[in-house]
Amino acid sequence: MLSGSMVALVTPMDSDGAIHYPDLARLVEYHVDAGTEALVVGGTTGESATLNRDEHVELIERSCEIAGGRIAVIAGTGSNSTEQTLALSRAVDAFPLAGLMVVTPYYNKPTQEGMYRHFSAVADAVDHPLILYNVPSRTGVDLKPATVARLARHANISAIKEATAELDRLETLRDGCGERFSLLSGDDATAAEFMLRGGHGVISVTANVAATAMRRLCDAARAGDRAKAEKIDATLRALHRDLFVESNPIPVKWAVQQMGLIGPGIRLPLTPLSDEYHETVLAAMAEAGVKPAR
Repeated sequence: MLSGSMVALVTPMDSDGAIHYPDLARLVEYHVDAGTEALVVGGTTGESATLNRDEHVELIERSCEIAGGRIAVIAGTGSNSTEQTLALSRAVDAFPLAGLMVVTPYYNKPTQEGMYRHFSAVADAVDHPLILYNVPSRTGVDLKPATVARLARHANISAIKEATAELDRLETLRDGCGERFSLLSGDDATAAEFMLRGGHGVISVTANVAATAMRRLCDAARAGDRAKAEKIDATLRALHRDLFVESNPIPVKWAVQQMGLIGPGIRLPLTPLSDEYHETVLAAMAEAGVKPAR
């Protein structure tokens, strides 16, 4: 069962937008040392929308090679086309992965039945288990708990990353999906409470910047230690908020750059963090005990 502190990993890039694999190796070592429990590679925070298929496959393959079994790797393979999702999922299915994370199809706004068939088709076609990813604020469509419960009955669908911040859904999902199904938060601001109420972990943007603290938070919350979890979370709340002052992953890539782990690259249509937010993000980093490299 997937659980604990998992990072929605940024994709390091040169100033011209090329993927920078030495920096990827630096990021993997940072997370191995910090105790992060899984890397989610090629997701929204990894700028999947601007990766071509060959780049996407190479990024996932190289991540597995660098990780070398020391940390689990989950591949983001979703798109708004079932055919394209199937092709990418099959292309990486031979790699040593802990699972494939597939986002709800965005922009074309399928029905609940359409999403059920989409995820079922992918789950039928690959060996690695699927993690459903529900993030209505970005996709324009909401995978309802009743549909998740239907999908949870598929032997090859094992988890959901739920990024609605609607904590009341947790009990409904738990009751409908059964004990074997992992419930993962996709919203850092509510992740501590999500886990304290019985969720199994988080796929986190904040963990890019404060990996050790996020692991400690997850450990405390999963152990039911509310006082400790809330104390740790209090130091991270500014990061949870301010890593979204502009569209993700603009602020988080800038923050990780300040830590000296990656260069400045980001791909259009995203742009570097606006000057007006630099001090805001630096203050949030300081509150979390994260110091710039220079």
